[in-house]
Amino acid sequence: MKLDDARKVIAAAEKKSKEIGQPMNIAVADEGGNLVSHVRMDGAWLGSIDISIKKAYTSRAFDVATKDLATHSQSGGQFFGIHASNNGMIMIFAGGIPLKRDGQIVGAIGVSGGSGDQDHAVAEAGAAAFV
Repeated sequence: MKLDDARKVIAAAEKKSKEIGQPMNIAVADEGGNLVSHVRMDGAWLGSIDISIKKAYTSRAFDVATKDLATHSQSGGQFFGIHASNNGMIMIFAGGIPLKRDGQIVGAIGVSGGSGDQDHAVAEAGAAAFV
């Protein structure tokens, strides 16, 4: 994951965020889950900075959309309690999506600042720009 790639992903996610009228925090991580780039749009929640970064990490750490991880981490689910692992780095709600190139996961996007559906939609827009 190069910085130019991360900037393209963020630009596409920002565009979607503006379309829906919800300012977001948008993070892109590399294949090791390390932050490559982050943007806090004007008016986006301060508390969502950390969450967006952790969503990108979570998505890469488990190679799954955080929306899907959330489904399985509820009480009685196979991954219940996973949010307490990895020193509190795991986010179990929508907004994180792995980024693939040539069938390989090479990073992830994490978005936070709206509802779960909004976060996921903005992350999807960013991920779609990653080619």
